[in-house]
Amino acid sequence: IPALAETVALATILQLARETGARIHIARLSTYEGIAMVRAAKAQGLAVTCDVASTHVHLSENDLISFDSHLHLVPPLRSLRDRDAIREALRDGSIDALCSDHTPVDEDAKQVPFGESEPGASGIELLLPLTLKWAREMGVPLLKAIDLISWKPAQILGVPGGNLAVGSCADICIFDETAEWVVTPKTLASQGDNTPFLNHLMQGRVRYTLIDGHIDFEAPH
Repeated sequence: IPALAETVALATILQLARETGARIHIARLSTYEGIAMVRAAKAQGLAVTCDVASTHVHLSENDLISFDSHLHLVPPLRSLRDRDAIREALRDGSIDALCSDHTPVDEDAKQVPFGESEPGASGIELLLPLTLKWAREMGVPLLKAIDLISWKPAQILGVPGGNLAVGSCADICIFDETAEWVVTPKTLASQGDNTPFLNHLMQGRVRYTLIDGHIDFEAPH
């Protein structure tokens, strides 16, 4: 999927936004050019927001040298220039949110040659550590990084929550930002364990998840 596919579609969407005044959200932006277009649209006063997948914050087409089918993603991994543009745009606020792009795939669909495999990767359990990793590498404060996966998405979607204000719904994630763990099928609770980060060391792990004040998830000790 060439970068042109993203920018052509984006140009159409942004022009429609100019004509209609509609609020739009661009999901999983992946190119340097696309980021520049969104940045320009925001400067023009268009009501546009966007997000990127956590995988694309850390990986690029250079990682495809092994043709590992776990790296078969949509949008595809792009150049280092694109990846670095994503990292900087997250820091300067041009990109509004980070998403897991959680797309589990049956193992059988990955145990085939790269071009024949099904695109997608499990990402929900890696969203926190990958966000923290980017923040450490880019010198981004912890609270700003957490905003990208909590408060900002809630704002974009127009749903309550995403903060700890008095009276807010007690949907809370308690995590240990220093906890180290290795990504393996056994350490992932997702039905799919296909991820480009298998056997990678991660730092930062969710300990508890509360929904409406009740413990919904507790990590095994």
